[in-house]
Amino acid sequence: MILDPILDIFRGKAMTLPPLDGAFRPNTVLDDAPVFSALIEPDNLVATGDRLLASSGNVVFAIAEGKGPTVIETFPAPVTALAVSPSGELAVGLESGKLVIAGKEVVLPAKIRCITALAYAADGTLWLANGSAEHAPSQWATDLMKKGASGSLWKREPAGGDFRKIAGDIAFPYGLHPVGKDVLVSESWRHQLIRFDGTTGSRSTVLAHLPGYPSRLSAAGDGGAWLTLFAPRNRLIEFVLQETHYRQDMIAQVPPAYWISPALSSNRSFLEPLQCGGIRTMGIHKPWSPSRSYGLVVKLDRGMQPQFSLHSRANGTRHGICSVTERDGRLFIASKGGDCLLAIDLASGGF
Repeated sequence: MILDPILDIFRGKAMTLPPLDGAFRPNTVLDDAPVFSALIEPDNLVATGDRLLASSGNVVFAIAEGKGPTVIETFPAPVTALAVSPSGELAVGLESGKLVIAGKEVVLPAKIRCITALAYAADGTLWLANGSAEHAPSQWATDLMKKGASGSLWKREPAGGDFRKIAGDIAFPYGLHPVGKDVLVSESWRHQLIRFDGTTGSRSTVLAHLPGYPSRLSAAGDGGAWLTLFAPRNRLIEFVLQETHYRQDMIAQVPPAYWISPALSSNRSFLEPLQCGGIRTMGIHKPWSPSRSYGLVVKLDRGMQPQFSLHSRANGTRHGICSVTERDGRLFIASKGGDCLLAIDLASGGF
């Protein structure tokens, strides 16, 4: 209605969230999955040759079945992005804003300070997501609470050279998936996937109104893709995002761990904010209760539309899924909030 914006001043604005239904129907697949390896806050996963690599803090590990993680390389700052080139070179983005490829630091434009994702196209083009022009990757909650939209998309041609800016004004780009000459980008704060033209930078929305905050993307064996969502949308958080003065006071006076904001894990401290329904009743935490954290992986078909999803619900522990990779018929999942790597046999189905 034309009068809605005026009436909202007096009655308040209604907040509706996309339901977990259809392809997003809840299940317990992630909580039922076996632990492949224990690892503190695993963030990035990539497969290269016969190795599965995972980042944790400032270390990149090789993960083998039945063995503990093996240190491959240690960096001076936390690792925020990993990618492997068609020729097998490892690209590593760091919290400090630096990029290391095959062990050598690459000179970047001064505007790149928040590397959240890296991805190589089949022809060797390297795509880079700069999450924010104002905050480091670890300050993602601050960027959200300040309604940041200063992220940008960059690429370097296969022959090398400097990175070129393709697009800006992106609300925290967190995942990349090259498709031919174009690239899919997960725009976290706007809960959507966008396709960018690799030449002109023009954008089109591929998937909107997601029920959570999308993070990294990876290729699926059937030509589709895997999408991770690191936290759920929540009515209380959506309400706080509309209250400018409250957010400003919260940022100034409350430690970030206790903000009313999305989280990679929850229920670890009595100081955390709670919503009615999210409180344990008779020792039981309801799986459908509102939660600041969640575990969610979505399978996308070739048209980048959801087919099915894998969940760790509000009462689960495998939350904060930021990265997955498919290898040899299995899906490996990094649960940053659950401190573990999971492995799911895709041939067995059941989801």
